Amino acid sequence: MTKLRFLLLFTILSFAVSGQLELRSDSPFYDCNGALNLFENGDFTIQFTGKKTATDLSNYNSLENLSTDNMVWCSFVAPQSGTITFKASVKNDFLQMVVFAEEENDVCQDINRGISEIRRMHVKRDVTEVGLAAEIGGGVLYKLDIKEGQHFQIAFATAEKSKQDLLLNWHFEPSKKLAAETKVVDKRYDDFAMTLSFKVIDPETKLPVISNLSLEGNRDLNGLYVGSEFYFNLEHNAKLQVRCDAEGYFYYDSLFELSAFEDNYIQIELIRISTGKKMTIEEIEFVPGTSQITDASIPNLRRLKDFLALNSDIKVEIQGHVFALGDNSLAAQRVSEARAKRVLKYLVDNGIDKDRLSAVGFGNTKPIYEKPKFSYEEQANRRVEVMIK
Repeated sequence: MTKLRFLLLFTILSFAVSGQLELRSDSPFYDCNGALNLFENGDFTIQFTGKKTATDLSNYNSLENLSTDNMVWCSFVAPQSGTITFKASVKNDFLQMVVFAEEENDVCQDINRGISEIRRMHVKRDVTEVGLAAEIGGGVLYKLDIKEGQHFQIAFATAEKSKQDLLLNWHFEPSKKLAAETKVVDKRYDDFAMTLSFKVIDPETKLPVISNLSLEGNRDLNGLYVGSEFYFNLEHNAKLQVRCDAEGYFYYDSLFELSAFEDNYIQIELIRISTGKKMTIEEIEFVPGTSQITDASIPNLRRLKDFLALNSDIKVEIQGHVFALGDNSLAAQRVSEARAKRVLKYLVDNGIDKDRLSAVGFGNTKPIYEKPKFSYEEQANRRVEVMIK
């Protein structure tokens, strides 16, 4: 089975070395604006949806033979200078690729305007494998040297209506290797300021996990960091969005309100992905008493969508839970089922094959807190979970 990787960060990523990416609209990954973010090396399986892209490529005469009726888009921002290589393949028909470079402020706008530079392309319909490598031939072209902070959009295309898998082996080789001590990231500069610290562990083994930690909400801290223990100074109160990803683990998302008048220690427990394991999709909210998803929930649903898109051999069960006192009522049962199905519909509408998804509602039969005393405990009972099948 293809390696499982929960590696996609929210589309506002503040790279410690390269500034910020603009928030993209919530779009399916067969359009440029919904491109799947790649920031870790590895093997990925992405399923073509058989749907036409809305991205305007008409300004590129060289792409007139590109099959825009069935595309997958991926996005990469270089955390440091280095080299991109990859191999992508399908079993049947043909595979095409185009690598676009950002020219101004938004690579998708650049593409629609026809000003994005095409850095590599193979649009003949004669191969089932394309890529970038040191040795070229067929659909494999020369590897791409890139600079820190550069943003690239990679488009893959295949035969119309085909829903076959795209197998992608992605590799970014930095010009300078990260030193071993980057497992501990210490950004403190003031011995007298309060300390914000994170430790990432596997709760089953109690061992540290090397992970990608994204912080957002405080300009002094905003960034993407790699390690297992992290230390920062905290000079101002902050509402900090924390996102953590590691190979082979469910992702972790949480929002913290931090005080600058005390030390803050946060232990992040990443759950290893395997059949039967499940996670709560944080901050999924619905209009009270209904299955209508609030706009604030969309970024978190996109995280799930991107994971499923990059791992098309994974099937999941979406589980809905509601908070209600007393025995499970028919109304509570119906609402929980409707909410799980609404999440399923969002995923299908955004390109995930419905055959990989199922939805079930548990009403209020499986609370985390049997007798909740606080609002956060009630919210914990009112949740959406995803289980690997």
